Amino acid sequence: MGNNSLADASAFRNAAVNGQLGIDPDSAQTVLQKVRLGKDAVESLIRNAGSLAETPKLGDNPVGNAIAAKVANRAEGGGDSYTQALRNLFNQYDQAEQAIVAAMGYYKQIDQDSSDALSGRG
Repeated sequence: MGNNSLADASAFRNAAVNGQLGIDPDSAQTVLQKVRLGKDAVESLIRNAGSLAETPKLGDNPVGNAIAAKVANRAEGGGDSYTQALRNLFNQYDQAEQAIVAAMGYYKQIDQDSSDALSGRG
């Protein structure tokens, strides 16, 4: 999950929040549910990722100790770690969820404004 995916998700959210797109709420419910399920699954993986940080037993020698420490750090740490990759994915899901909710709200506002204009209330 590179930075490009997060940038794309952020751009989608920004466009929705700034009223540049609208999505029919009835049509978007299925997608929103899938995004939320994915987000929940990733959040669960993040909560349990610490268990992966257990140092493997590779022998009591300098090379084994160095590799074991590296494996444990990669599981729980920052940078290229499993946990950081999950955090990046969670952020992408979060940005997508915010975008869909905002776009649904914008669609409702457009629909209401159109209704008001047609009925002479706008």
